[in-house]
Amino acid sequence: METIYEGYLVHYGSPRLFAPGDHDTILLLGDYLYAHGLVRLAAAGSVEAVADMGELISLCAQVRAEGSGDEGPAWAASVALLGQGVLKETDDPEALHARAEAAAGREAVRRALEAHRQRVR
Repeated sequence: METIYEGYLVHYGSPRLFAPGDHDTILLLGDYLYAHGLVRLAAAGSVEAVADMGELISLCAQVRAEGSGDEGPAWAASVALLGQGVLKETDDPEALHARAEAAAGREAVRRALEAHRQRVR
């Protein structure tokens, strides 16, 4: 999960582990981290988790391209409910936030979303 999230931060925010210098490096490194994270999930035997992360990456790219909202709740719900297909049920941020809180607890989700907001542009 962390590898995939780091790829997201390389593309759209302030990465925690890398400092790519130019646009081409940012694009290649972010895509590599996405792919590497998905390979690691697949190696762990979780096809459902790989599908969930594919849905999440797709939804986040759409939200970012449209400038249509906050993708934080989608991250929170997908991680808290990994392998359960939460994004196939809804992409409504309020519903995703509620699902994440039910699975992981209100305080954990609050902290995660605050950290996400600080890292994402």
